[in-house]
Parts: sequence; structure tokens; C-alpha cells
Amino acid sequence: MNRIFFRFFVLVMLSITIATFAIYFATSRLFGDPLDDIARRQAAAQIFLLEQYIDKAPADDWLVRLNKVREVTDVKLDLVPLTSARASLPVQQHGALDRGELVLDTANKAFYRRVDLHGESYVGSAEEVIHAHQLPIDIGLALEMEAVRYVIVALFLLVPIALWSRSHWLGLQELSRVADEVGAGRLAARASFKPGAIIYPLAERLNHMAGRIEGLLDAQKNLLHSVSHELRTPIARLEFALELLRSAADDPALEQRIVAMEGDVAELNGLVNELLGMIRLDSRQALQQASFELAPALLGCVDALDPLAAQPQVRLDSALGSMTGDRRLLLRAVGNLLRNAQKYGNGQIALSARRADGVEIVVEDDGPGIPEAERGKVFEPFYRIDRSRDRSTGGFGLGLSIAQKAVALHGGTIAVEQSAMGGARFVIALPA
Repeated sequence: MNRIFFRFFVLVMLSITIATFAIYFATSRLFGDPLDDIARRQAAAQIFLLEQYIDKAPADDWLVRLNKVREVTDVKLDLVPLTSARASLPVQQHGALDRGELVLDTANKAFYRRVDLHGESYVGSAEEVIHAHQLPIDIGLALEMEAVRYVIVALFLLVPIALWSRSHWLGLQELSRVADEVGAGRLAARASFKPGAIIYPLAERLNHMAGRIEGLLDAQKNLLHSVSHELRTPIARLEFALELLRSAADDPALEQRIVAMEGDVAELNGLVNELLGMIRLDSRQALQQASFELAPALLGCVDALDPLAAQPQVRLDSALGSMTGDRRLLLRAVGNLLRNAQKYGNGQIALSARRADGVEIVVEDDGPGIPEAERGKVFEPFYRIDRSRDRSTGGFGLGLSIAQKAVALHGGTIAVEQSAMGGARFVIALPA
């Protein structure tokens, strides 16, 4: 947010600077160089003496008056040949000099002007130029004055712009805070502005959006929670009824059917438990921060796997150390990945972990892998690449979604890649 207003401030300053140069060049183009005008005003006394006193002398008195002026002023007044004067001036000023106009040499604090055009002042005066130098010209002071003018104008522009921008900046900071809180799951966050605030309509829309999202998510959670709990009752009844039916059944075929039904009920019960776990993760009420040693925790996660399935090759960095987080949730995320590897691998599974800038935990297998086009979807709830395969291996399409939510609650990320073993490679990256 600060970057936006910094760029705005830089843009305003650049606009003022460009406007300053534009004014200078436009004025120079239309009315002549402003510096020459300033120099002319500063040398006005010497120009007045030349034009109103010396030039109005009779022909035999011109040089006399020139000498009198030399005696009473500190400015040096010399007579130089026309060719010498032309050599001292830029080419673009030669025309003005030839026409008898007064030509300023601001850089050297001097001016040139022909004595006359027709030799009327004295013999040979048409070929001579009066050169006045050491004039009281101080362009530096004039430039400072001009700079002060532009600075004052800039300040009078920037102060109201800054005040106007500050109100927007504070408002956007508040909206940014609310957006961050909503993004972090605190959906009750709202922006508070007075109705007269410029940003009030945007804040109202953001509040309405946050309220709408909160209502929809609450309704979804309540629905899932209610449905999950309501399902527990008929499931318990089915389990009780099947147990009674088993005790009364003598037919082996019926016994086999009862076993299959008990498997279906167990699967349904597992689905309800997974749904309730998802709801708890979404509500962010399950996170219990504590410090724990990572290596023993990961080894305990391996010990909890099905001993009859393929066991992972474990490679743990000796410097893993400890980390702070919800041990149960993190191990559940790793456990879900390991169980998936057991289901879909062909016998080779690997678990590795190392600490660099953060903690990286990798689970990979030698199974069929996950197509690149499907890798962004496998973390969606209930998404399964091959439903027929899932029916044979079990699962509801919630394991990876739960793992991703658990990792995200700890500020980490989980990604899927192609493994060097041939199957899928899941990488959990957690902050240090």
C-alpha cells in the first residue's frame, strides 16, 4: 500500500518538474529567454545611460559623453571593431547585432551594440561596437528567486494533495487489514468508515462481500455438521442391527452378506469422521500450538502405518531439530500422504525430511503417479482421478484435502511432482 502512494508522490513531483521545464521552454520560444529578460532588467541603468544620454549627444559630443559615463560608473565601456564583436557572440545573435540592436552576453555579464549604422556619431563609428562589461548581473540570485517561486507553488499543490492522499491511504490500509483478516479466515472482520468518507462505498461493498462469504461458509459448515451428526444415529442403529442379525444367522451365505454390509457401514462411518475433521479444520478451532521434536514425530507416524503394507524408506536430516505447531495435525497430513503411497505404490515408498530455510518433508512412491493436468485438482475435497481404482483401494477423496488444510494452517504449502521413483512426489514446505 505504501508503494502505491510513494509512486503517486513521485508522479506528482515529476509532473511539477516537467511542468517547470515546459513553462521555461514555452516562454523562451514565444517571448525569448527569461534569463535575458532578467539580465536586461538588472543592467537597465547602463542601458538607460547609453540610450538616453550617450546616443542623444550631438555628433561632436558623443565620445565626450561616453567618457563622462566611464568616470561615474564601475561598468567598463569599450569600443571594439565590429568583426571582433561578431567573433565574441554566437552566430544566432549576429543578425541582431548587425541591425543595431542591443545584444546581451549574460554569461559574461556584458552587452554589445553598434555605435550606429551610418557613421553619424564620429568618423568610422559604423564599424565599431560599444562593449559594456562587468555589468551588475547576478543570474544566480534570479534563478534562486525563480526556484523559490516554483517551490512555493509546489508546496501549495503538494500539501492539499498529501492531505487528500492521506485519507485515501488510511482508508486503503483499513481495507487491506480487513481483506487480510478475511483471507486468514476471520470472516467477522469489517471495515468501519463514516458515511462521508470518500472510500465509504468501497468499504460497504467489501463488508457486504465478507458478510455474504461468512454466511455461505457458516451455512455450509452447519449443513455438513448437522448431516454428519444426523448420520451417526442411523449408522449406530445399522451396526446394532447387523450385530443382532449376525448372532441369529445360521446360513453361511447370509453371514458373508452381513460381513459385506458391515464393511459398507464402517466405510460410511469413516466418511462421517472425515467430514467432521474437515469441518474442524475449516473452523480453525483444532490448532493447538506446541513445540515438539520433528524426527521422533515422523518416526512415530511411520510406526502407525499398516504393518502388512509396504514400509517406507526413511531418510531424516540429523539437524531437523524441533518446530512449533499442532503435532497431531501435521502428523495426520504426513500420515495421509504415506497411506496414499501405500495404496497406490508398487512396493517402494520413501519418506525424507530436511531443514534449510524451513522444513521440507517429502513422501514419494513408485506407483502410477499423478498426471500433470490433474495435480492442481487432487487437493480438492472428494476429487479422485480414477474412481474405479478408489473403490478397490478405499478412500473418499478427502485425505489430500485434509493434508493441505493442515499444512496451510501452519503457514506452509504442499505440492505434487513427478518422483524419480516413477510415481508421485509430495513435498510439504513449512516455515522455519
